[in-house]
Amino acid sequence: MTTLIIISVLPIVLLYLGLYKATKALLPVTVIGLIAALVCAIAEYKTPDTTMPIYHGMMMFNNFSVVFSSVTIISTILILLLSAGYFERISNHVAEYYAIILFSLAGIIVMVSYYNLTMMFIGIEIMSVSLYILAGIKKSDFASNEAALKYFLMGAFSTGFLLFGITLIYGSTGSFSLEVIRDWVLAHPHIDPMFYTGIGLIVVGLCFKLGAAPFHFWTPDVYEGSPTIITAFMSTVVKTASIAAFLRLFSACFAPLSDFWVPVLLVITVATLFVGNITALYQQSFKRMLAFSSISHAGYLLFAIVALGSASANSVFMYATAYSIASIIAFGSLILVHQQSGSDSFESFNGLAKNNPFLALVLTISMLSLAGIPLTAGFIGKFFMFSGALSKYQVWLVIIAVVNAIIAIFYYFRVIVAMYFRTADRAEVIVPVYYKLVFAVSALATVIIGIYPDFISRFI
Repeated sequence: MTTLIIISVLPIVLLYLGLYKATKALLPVTVIGLIAALVCAIAEYKTPDTTMPIYHGMMMFNNFSVVFSSVTIISTILILLLSAGYFERISNHVAEYYAIILFSLAGIIVMVSYYNLTMMFIGIEIMSVSLYILAGIKKSDFASNEAALKYFLMGAFSTGFLLFGITLIYGSTGSFSLEVIRDWVLAHPHIDPMFYTGIGLIVVGLCFKLGAAPFHFWTPDVYEGSPTIITAFMSTVVKTASIAAFLRLFSACFAPLSDFWVPVLLVITVATLFVGNITALYQQSFKRMLAFSSISHAGYLLFAIVALGSASANSVFMYATAYSIASIIAFGSLILVHQQSGSDSFESFNGLAKNNPFLALVLTISMLSLAGIPLTAGFIGKFFMFSGALSKYQVWLVIIAVVNAIIAIFYYFRVIVAMYFRTADRAEVIVPVYYKLVFAVSALATVIIGIYPDFISRFI
């Protein structure tokens, strides 16, 4: 748990640096601290996994926690590197922004490491409260204020559902411990209806955090109104943590009751895929398209849980990793293009390949990966899920997912067509060194995982 301690102490250090006006030290200290936390997390990895719960059964930092913590920390490092100079344009109080992001990350580490429903709730709330603030950090921007208010109001309702569900589970089993709940489920062939109601309410609460339909209505407006860096964080790190928390709970406790919750989750999954992809087709804003596509990717993550059950951890890890690194490239490119053109429409990418071949290339790799084209990490993520579902004879579910993947190709390729096949009088987009580093690392990782998936798949 050294990882959680480092990430919890680091924002306090950053606030002191901000107090003494050491603004230039904020980003280096943050990155170094996160790298130290990543090293400590990786050091916890064990083969075979013999990890036991700690803190009186409240937390368990096993291999599952290690790999998902590593993905969220690496994604946060890449996103913060993209923020170099970004927060300075918004406010003079930069340290607070870095600190709040790290507080949110501390909650995320708790979300992927909990072994007690109390800790799951605490982790979600630490993350959510930080995100409410981050969504509205542009104090003079009406869209940012609106995003924060919508997120706060909808988040409060979802928290109520989640907490009520946890209460009903406790009322049935007499414990918040995942181990006790699992043993209670196995020992009671006839489950109390109150327990089933608790599962349903927890599904509602977690689907909201994940941005799954029909609990997705906040997602496009909040993603569009929030600063792009914060949108990138919510779309990647937060989504990965939400699906990890979802998977940990349902695979550890509720697997024997899959006949009840799988049909419910199946309807949500299919609705999420179609709502996200079909709505993304009609978007003229690249940022809003990414918001709706993130809804569809939430559907694919849920697809793994529905189709593979307790064996879905590897597929979810692969898909979340592929989606995160590709989305970071996409949002980073959007920041640069928006700074030059003042617009986030697809037309603002016209002719980008002529003057910025590197930027166009990495963005193309990102779009190909998000679309699931072979030789990219996105294809491997979908392949793992589809092949696993076919092995369990879930043919019609795979057909639905493939149809949605075909729909997604259309709106992802709109960006590629705009960059390479449409002309526009434009100046060269200046790509800072930090951005080049993030783009190169992310694009290289996307291609390496696409060609050699065993590079990361063997870790879980």
